Amino acid sequence: MYIYTAYNLGIHSELPLPELIPSDKPADVTIRFGKLNNPEQKRSNGGDYVLGEVPGWGTVLVQGGREIILDPHSDIDEAMIRTFLLGAILCILLRQRGLLVLHASSVVINGSAVAFMADSGQGKSTLAECFHAHGYNILTDDVLAIKVDTEKSLVIPGFPQIKLWPDAAANFGHGADSLPLLNSQTIKRVHRLQDGFSQEPVPISRIYVIANGTHPEIVPLEAKQGFGQLVKHSREMQALTAPELLKEHFMQCTTLVKQIPVLSLRRQRSLEALPDLIKLVEKDLAENSAPVNMSV
Repeated sequence: MYIYTAYNLGIHSELPLPELIPSDKPADVTIRFGKLNNPEQKRSNGGDYVLGEVPGWGTVLVQGGREIILDPHSDIDEAMIRTFLLGAILCILLRQRGLLVLHASSVVINGSAVAFMADSGQGKSTLAECFHAHGYNILTDDVLAIKVDTEKSLVIPGFPQIKLWPDAAANFGHGADSLPLLNSQTIKRVHRLQDGFSQEPVPISRIYVIANGTHPEIVPLEAKQGFGQLVKHSREMQALTAPELLKEHFMQCTTLVKQIPVLSLRRQRSLEALPDLIKLVEKDLAENSAPVNMSV
């Protein structure tokens, strides 16, 4: 078994995961290969036992927030297995462990976690890379796990990697072939960070929802709008449908939106405009450092 850490978990895996940080932690999670085509196999309950077939990939079982069993097709290469494992599958496991999991990236600014939430392809990772280039530490890319608490909610650090499109990679000075491909089915590259990655949980202070606009602008959202954005950008809702998990999820979203501001971050789709966006966020945080309690 290979032993790693990510999301503050000891991960023992039969599959090598070079994206993660090597560790000697005891096993909180085990990842192994196994056959999942037994017709007598228990059906998924949408909660602590999620069994599903992924078209073109294979079958996976995630149970109890502690075990992942992979049964990929024989022609799937390891990079494709890892891409799915460290994305959707990991999101299911983290939610089984009671975390709120959002489609967002996050960085550390002035000792607090600041998150950037959006659909795929809207520039979350590129913006995180820009903050990293400006000297800020990365916490997560794409999979944001939050331990929600009524007093102070914490972002749990993921692993030191940022996914980038080729033009974004070039914009930050990475040579055409200096970064490995994410997998054979995409032109995305991966920047595995050698420094500038925080490994300790950090209190979250703000969530920005990335949106298109004509110029850089931050617009506060009302609590109900913020709640709707948290639900919209929650990960793997279709896999975890058990009533108790849905109730917990909505309570987590309600708690978080009362605790911290959720804002719309409007910007032009331009790599050249990113430095102005960094300045805008820095200014917003400097002028509004205290969280605002809001009612839903």
